[in-house]
Amino acid sequence: MWNQLLPGFRMTLALTVLTGMIYPGVVTALCQTLFSAQANGSLIVRNGRVVGSALIGQSFARPEYFHPRPSAAGIDGYDAASSGGSNLGPTSQKLMDRVKATVAKLQAQNPSHQGEWPADLATASASGLDPHISPAAARMQVERVARSRSVSIEQVKEMLVRFTESRDLGFLGEPRVNVLLLNLELDRVLPTK
Repeated sequence: MWNQLLPGFRMTLALTVLTGMIYPGVVTALCQTLFSAQANGSLIVRNGRVVGSALIGQSFARPEYFHPRPSAAGIDGYDAASSGGSNLGPTSQKLMDRVKATVAKLQAQNPSHQGEWPADLATASASGLDPHISPAAARMQVERVARSRSVSIEQVKEMLVRFTESRDLGFLGEPRVNVLLLNLELDRVLPTK
């Protein structure tokens, strides 16, 4: 009996050490050495203080900032511990009411905008923590941001163009704007007066 059980125990112990300790340790050491910022959450530090992550959306409600996608994560939104969509379908009355309320709020904040609103400004992402908006969604907010900061629309548009990320590898995904990075740069270059 021990002739059959002992090799199984040894193999279990060897594989536990190899795949449970050595392999994760080597991968962690490589990631910390080669990709330290990404391995630690792509944290953004300003003046010695962590202000956010380039990978997680945050709420910006003041008029001098670009606003992100709405969030359904948690009670007040943007709660990383409650990440997830609302799971409401396209025929859900609750979803329709929420989108109508969001669009009404957007129209009140951006009264000069005429026409359709990009879907990413009216609906939450699947995680509720998407840090990006489409360039079209950002362009809709340029006038409000420029007016609130008492700067020209062209200055804000130039900054928006600089912070528009292109498709990964030239063909994956869509062009996008990281709201946190753009707002931090606005505060640095075009502070409110």
